[in-house]
Amino acid sequence: MPLDFTAIDFETANASSASACSVGLARVRAGVIVETAGWLIRPPAGHDTFFELNVGIHGIRPQDVIGAKSWSEQLDDLITFTGDDVLVAHNAGFDMAVLRRACEATGDPCPPYRYACSLQVSRKIYQLPSHRLPAVAAHAGFGDFAHHDATADAAACAHIMVHAARTQGAADIDELAALCGIKVGVIVPTAVPVAA
Repeated sequence: MPLDFTAIDFETANASSASACSVGLARVRAGVIVETAGWLIRPPAGHDTFFELNVGIHGIRPQDVIGAKSWSEQLDDLITFTGDDVLVAHNAGFDMAVLRRACEATGDPCPPYRYACSLQVSRKIYQLPSHRLPAVAAHAGFGDFAHHDATADAAACAHIMVHAARTQGAADIDELAALCGIKVGVIVPTAVPVAA
């Protein structure tokens, strides 16, 4: 199988995993980024308060998402972009929790994506003082980028996985995970409540 996957990154409005306010995506085909996309998201009701801590990290403010699609409205766009790709994220547990919890908050079915974590891969194969995204991306040859811009972060993550696969001689994400001794996870969809 070729080295095909989609890297994904979410930014959140607050401490709630359901509070997605931005997503970035980078599609990789045969080890090359062929397309990127990103957009703002109006977080689900009840999860839409913007904390100053979060705003200070990513710079997205409540007024920025007023005209953005809601989580439910943008979910089809996200699914269309990713298709049935394995998703890759740096600290994938966070990003997969955003997907799952935002779907729970809105009652949307969460796609059962397979996913891998570039942070776990980095810790297994790179001897670095820091495994934060900017440090690992720089090591992989993807230097200066707008950290916490979701699309830039997704592209950085994609570069890390491509570099890691090449250095390990892995043909695809499953082989890379096996060589690194990590698992390719699966998002377990939560049941959507059925109206009585």
